[in-house]
Amino acid sequence: MKNLFSRFVHEEQGQDLIEYALLAGLISLASVGAITTLGGNIQTKFADVGTAVAAAGS
Repeated sequence: MKNLFSRFVHEEQGQDLIEYALLAGLISLASVGAITTLGGNIQTKFADVGTAVAAAGS
């Protein structure tokens, strides 16, 4: 049992996969945060453009 635990602690084969998964998770969280923050601003700008186009057509 001690030998198994020692091998598990010193195992490095899956380390790269975990690092890539953490990096992908961090990138996705940053993307969601940026889209959420900018989404409201973009929606406001599209509403302003729609109002301007509607006013120009009248």
